[in-house]
Amino acid sequence: MEVEPITQAVVLSLRGELDFDSTVQLDEAADRLLSGEDGQPALVIVNCTDLYFCDSSGIGCFVRMYQRLTARSGELRIAAAPAPVTRAFSLTGLDQVIGVYATMDAALASGSGGYGAGTGAGLPSVSLSAEG
Repeated sequence: MEVEPITQAVVLSLRGELDFDSTVQLDEAADRLLSGEDGQPALVIVNCTDLYFCDSSGIGCFVRMYQRLTARSGELRIAAAPAPVTRAFSLTGLDQVIGVYATMDAALASGSGGYGAGTGAGLPSVSLSAEG
């Protein structure tokens, strides 16, 4: 997983599998990101281009991130998920709650988020593998 702050949002790029073992890493990265000194980002986009598997643990992780963000008027978007991952979102109804976009460009074009406070400088940079 990589965390990349950009002007409109913070992008979390996942690769590999998001399962029971790897959600611990995503939860920890989300905690650092959403508890940063510069405030919580108003928009977090999870880039799923290279994510090929997501089980119920991964769905739960997305729900926790969504709840934390929306509690402070933030937004979570999912972008570029391949068909098996999109199917998991659809089967659980997650796609009815969290915006799921076909591409990163579509997720970014849907509106700007920015940061709750500050400009995003000093946000943590994390690189983790979500491969199981």
